[in-house]
Amino acid sequence: MNILVNLPAGFFSQPELSAIFDRLRQMGDVRFTSHNKADEIRHDLSWANAVIMWSWPMLTDDLLESLPNLTFLGHIDIRQAAARVALDRGLAVSVSRHGFSPAVAEMALTLILTSLRRTSTFHSQMAIGTEPWVKTFPTDIDTRERELTGRSVGVIGFGRVGRRLVELLNPFQCSVRIFDPFVNSEIVSASGAASVALDEMIRESDVVVLCAASNPGTDHLLGKNEIALFRKDAVFVNVARAALVDTEALLARLHCGDFFAALDVFDKEPLEGDSPLRSLPNVYLTPHRGGGIIASVQRTLNYLVDDLEAHVDGGGRQHVLTEAILPGLDA
Repeated sequence: MNILVNLPAGFFSQPELSAIFDRLRQMGDVRFTSHNKADEIRHDLSWANAVIMWSWPMLTDDLLESLPNLTFLGHIDIRQAAARVALDRGLAVSVSRHGFSPAVAEMALTLILTSLRRTSTFHSQMAIGTEPWVKTFPTDIDTRERELTGRSVGVIGFGRVGRRLVELLNPFQCSVRIFDPFVNSEIVSASGAASVALDEMIRESDVVVLCAASNPGTDHLLGKNEIALFRKDAVFVNVARAALVDTEALLARLHCGDFFAALDVFDKEPLEGDSPLRSLPNVYLTPHRGGGIIASVQRTLNYLVDDLEAHVDGGGRQHVLTEAILPGLDA
């Protein structure tokens, strides 16, 4: 079997991933490439029986039509258009993007706790010696610093990230509301949460976490009207995509000072050095690190190798691309 692995070059020099690539070598001849464009990958695709890659370059219908020997596609991630092409061609396709979900859910929980307890602010103040020690307890305690236990939490998007986050919230005895029009309310109820409309969820939540997919139906899902509904001193966490939020409306609300945001994603990345988000005291920023730990990378690659082995052996794959998955993919 000829196996093409098309990934950024850093994957191939990362020691923690070497055992995964050794698994592939035991299955056949492996070719490692880092092509970014269709014209670059075309020649190597014609050689391959199986491909393991991220989501680029997009494998279009034109690119795939002359590849009769290709039987398996393993994507770390894939966009809706490419997924549609692959499904229509009847290829065996596996997608492992949910391998990032555990880490993203933990990042969401981290940002919730950090925002409520102001730990990042305290750390920064301690580093430069401006921290506010309590002197007249309890009258000079900032009442905006709160515990998570018993809080009302809204989760937008009940895919793998949202479901794992709800599991992580269970010990905190939170009242959890979910907005996801693509998920049956019975599935939500089984998790102990309530399925509600978006406006209701925002109005009734102390914390709102955005972890939905980015597609035409979710562009600016949180616009000016929705952002105006957030409670005073509510916490908003975005570990999904910036396109789901009207950034100008978010900035306007943040400038009011009665609202807190923790953002891991931005309209333009890297975030501009002069972005007003950098100077606001009621914003915590992380550089798109939600799922980006080595355990996530190992998990996503191992999922694809597992499915390739199952494909070769004629067994059942665990990470199959199906029609039902399409709405949850980025456009």
